Amino acid sequence: MSNFLTGTFYGVDQGFIPGLQQAANAVQGKAGIFAGDNLFTIGRNLSFLEDQPFFEAWSKHATTASEKACIWRIAVLAWAARMALQRKIPGDFVECACYRGTSARIVCDTVGFEKTGRKYYLYDLFEHDPSMAHHAMPEHSKKLFQETVARFADQPGVVVTAGKVPDVLRKTAPKKIALLHIDLNNAEAEIGALEELFDRVSPGAPIVFDDYGWRGYRAQKLAEDPWLAARGYHVLELPTGQGLLIK
Repeated sequence: MSNFLTGTFYGVDQGFIPGLQQAANAVQGKAGIFAGDNLFTIGRNLSFLEDQPFFEAWSKHATTASEKACIWRIAVLAWAARMALQRKIPGDFVECACYRGTSARIVCDTVGFEKTGRKYYLYDLFEHDPSMAHHAMPEHSKKLFQETVARFADQPGVVVTAGKVPDVLRKTAPKKIALLHIDLNNAEAEIGALEELFDRVSPGAPIVFDDYGWRGYRAQKLAEDPWLAARGYHVLELPTGQGLLIK
């Protein structure tokens, strides 16, 4: 596969997708085009489409239009997981918040997580009410927790915990972290997660901020930048909308 094109874009009007298709049709060579998840590029290798373990895992577990469009974001997570394992960085993996567990499931299959002897801690509220600061997702419900647990029935190292971040982390998070993924859609919660977990992150370990580069979640970037700068760190904003930091 030399291109990846979807119609999943956010915050656009009806004229955007036809215009995007017209732009793609004008690309010389008709290869290396990516369109989706508010990202349009041309002339790229798109190496993750040729990464067989990753692509097979994504094809199996990404079932919604949004999950499919997020392929580049999930590829970043898979890279971070591989890097942590290949460099033998001490600790377990942590994700706040996991929602349906799709990205974590793809990472598990890509790296053969069940063979690593590590734990993968997934946190989420799984339910939502209007008083919560972050927005509801379509499958937030009383049954989502059990559905997510069932998704990892064949992965004994994956621990799914329901609770509010950062409160739930104080008693259940691992002492050492080799990969931290933060996707809480809320500035206060993300700073709380950093307060609780940052010192547990091993030197050289990657931290991926899912919302860091998205304009709609700018409050998170504005809160995290000074918090991290005070500790001597600077986040790299990625074209995917994620932020990447190597501790």
